[in-house]
Amino acid sequence: MGNDGGSIPDRRDLVRSKPKAEQADKANQTRARSFFCALSKKPLAEPIVSDPLGKLYNKDAVLEFLLDRGAYGDGEEICGHLRSLKDVKTLRLTPVARPPDADDQPHFLCPLTQKAMTGLVPFVYLVPCGCVFSHAGLRAVAASPSPPSDTPSPPRDGEPASTKDGEPSSSSAALDVCPQCATKYDRRTGVRTINPSVEEEERMREAMLVARAARKGKKRKAAAVAEGVAENERAAKRATPPAARATQATNPTARAVQSALALEEAKRRAGMSEAVRSLYRDKNAQRKETFMTMGTFTRVRLFPFLLDGGQEDANAFF
Repeated sequence: MGNDGGSIPDRRDLVRSKPKAEQADKANQTRARSFFCALSKKPLAEPIVSDPLGKLYNKDAVLEFLLDRGAYGDGEEICGHLRSLKDVKTLRLTPVARPPDADDQPHFLCPLTQKAMTGLVPFVYLVPCGCVFSHAGLRAVAASPSPPSDTPSPPRDGEPASTKDGEPSSSSAALDVCPQCATKYDRRTGVRTINPSVEEEERMREAMLVARAARKGKKRKAAAVAEGVAENERAAKRATPPAARATQATNPTARAVQSALALEEAKRRAGMSEAVRSLYRDKNAQRKETFMTMGTFTRVRLFPFLLDGGQEDANAFF
């Protein structure tokens, strides 16, 4: 090859390399999440809600999904963790002064720094009130010194809470005040990032699951205590003579003491195991027998008669 006026091909011309996989632009994805509903993919329009993972939705889309979970093809993948409207928070957004001409232009801004909500600047919202701010603006307001007053200022991160005498108190919760509506919030659990990164979203998902498990445990404990109180009141009513029962009905102090004692007894029994709790059951209550334990005494007494004299001797004995 060569000497003919042509070109000499090299390896790049003869061997085709594998084309590189196309990667989505993360910046455009972040901008899209700030302008469009994560569920319906329609432009965000008030009322706008957010879930514990920081995703933004149109409220009507969430209602449609909760009524019919198959209304959107990928609804379970996007917001399958939503069970009711209690799992979302309605946001209080600050609109821009001039309405935008297109859907891809920012519709909202931070009331503290006047930065537009474009997806390039991190934004957060407060869980108790739903007010939305830029992360930098809220951090600057929270770090600013408060004016002197007679009441102690809320503790900052890493500082123990102090009492009126200046000594550290047992509660270490740092309560701040929303700069827009003056609602108190906890900076540790009351601030959520809007459209977080993948790593932060996983942490928020773990926190959501832990909070749900804690709520379930509280409900079960409260139900056990209520059941124990009712059972103790029924047992005390059966054991109380009619004359004393009439006195307690007319004496509010006796009723209060009886209720307090019943509550303490229910709390004590709530921490017992099932085996120990069975010792305190009413003797007249119906016993729960299984197939293996039902009629055990009869079968044990009947077995020798069946071996010696048959069924007739057993019937004569019983």
